Amino acid sequence: PDLSGYEKFGLGNVKYNISGIHVTAVEFPSASISLIPGTGIKLVIANASLSINMNWNIKTWMFKDSGRSTVYISKVFATAIFSTPLDNKGHTSISLTSCRTTSGDIDIKLNGKS
Repeated sequence: PDLSGYEKFGLGNVKYNISGIHVTAVEFPSASISLIPGTGIKLVIANASLSINMNWNIKTWMFKDSGRSTVYISKVFATAIFSTPLDNKGHTSISLTSCRTTSGDIDIKLNGKS
């Protein structure tokens, strides 16, 4: 979905809009799944990365600008634990019990008129 809003900076507000968000690449060089007895499933993703392209525009009382942007996020680590209980009919269900995510580097390239 598109993102838009206002942020207050020093002498005034900045109105922004981010649209056309498109994930262009995702890499999972290290991922593992393991069973946790009596609990469920543990998913670990290490050193993942992704690239995102988008359109952006900003407007302040002094100027306005717009353009394209590429965001590259790397060194992403995620751990998720899913519980897998059985219902009274013996069917397995899956629900997310916990999730922790960190990212190491974010590189943003803005191409605009200014």
